[in-house]
Amino acid sequence: MKKCLTIIVILLLGCGSVFANNFIDTKEVSLKKDEQIKIIVKYDSIEKLLKFRWTLYINGGLVFLKSYDKIVSQNILYLRHKNRSLRVELKPRGANYYNVPYLLIKFKKFDYELNRAFFELYLSDDNMQIQLKYLNNEEE
Repeated sequence: MKKCLTIIVILLLGCGSVFANNFIDTKEVSLKKDEQIKIIVKYDSIEKLLKFRWTLYINGGLVFLKSYDKIVSQNILYLRHKNRSLRVELKPRGANYYNVPYLLIKFKKFDYELNRAFFELYLSDDNMQIQLKYLNNEEE
């Protein structure tokens, strides 16, 4: 019985670490309407450009435009809903199918007086393959 409990505890602790998000880098940025942030994503000998901005904040929804590797998308992010964030896979799926490096862009707050949206950027990269270089709008 004691052995069974020990095994169960070990399995539960092991599963917890498998599903935990290990973000190796975080950054906070704020943007005014149509102000764009550009990030160079480097891995192996490849460089790709990630750009994003917002264009409208109405009824609690932020219209968010993103371009990565020349693929453009539009999302609406909300503060009080499940869709507060956007995941950008930085590298194509390959041999490391379950460990694809990604950047999580999370909408944190909106300041009406300054007309600025605040975001947190989280880099997940288990194999330490990705380097990010912020080209403009750096805020520490």
